[in-house]
Amino acid sequence: MSDVDGQESYLEGYPGVGRVLVVIPTYNEADNVGVITSRVRRAVPSVDILIADDNSPDGTGDVADALAADDPRVHVLHRPGKQGLGAAYVAGFAVARERGYDAVVEMDADGSHAPEELPRLLDAARGADVVIGSRWVRGGKVVNWPWHRQLLSRGGNLYTRLALGMPVHDATGGYRVYRLPALEKIDFESVASQGYSFQVELSRRVHRAGLRIVEVPITFAERERGASKMSSVIVGEALWRVTMWGARDRRDAVTRAVRGRTDAHARWP
Repeated sequence: MSDVDGQESYLEGYPGVGRVLVVIPTYNEADNVGVITSRVRRAVPSVDILIADDNSPDGTGDVADALAADDPRVHVLHRPGKQGLGAAYVAGFAVARERGYDAVVEMDADGSHAPEELPRLLDAARGADVVIGSRWVRGGKVVNWPWHRQLLSRGGNLYTRLALGMPVHDATGGYRVYRLPALEKIDFESVASQGYSFQVELSRRVHRAGLRIVEVPITFAERERGASKMSSVIVGEALWRVTMWGARDRRDAVTRAVRGRTDAHARWP
């Protein structure tokens, strides 16, 4: 069974936002988890951290337990095996809800998302339901990515924006702040997507629910240690799901338009 250590977090929160839980999914991140945890604690001392580890064979879970033993603001969720990024975040969101947090942060373990930029995201969350740390708005940038990865990400996000009619420039970005009422409104526990498509599906649900999304420019840096989890399977899933969602949205729009014309004709004297 999954478990979360029972240490209690402090009650004070981030000004204007409330109690914040930073969820950091891990799989084989033993070399990174201590570094990222320390950086978060220095950057925003008032937040709590939940390390959601998928039974990493490299001992990441043991490293996380040692961090939690030394710091009451660090907690660990041990999951039975590798179940994917989306499932890890859904589990973390559920913990945030159960423990009465006001906001939850998505953050990678590999250092690509700079904790030092988290205060800007949390500041923006005072007036938004969701804040996305964006690579592809003015002021955002990517460091140490080859041109073909930048082209893939930019092109994929442009395709997503056009296919879904969603005014988000970095729908695949994984550095985010969600207010808990927004997560409740979009029924986060029913999201089954993984990888990039998980982030796109959450963005789509938030947009369709009429909630306020704000993008804050960030600097995204390629990891220095460990192996990237990105694969052609993850990219393919995202493209397939975006195409299906876009086709479904257009079908529903046509259905509503036909229905509206039929109803108007029926009311004509």
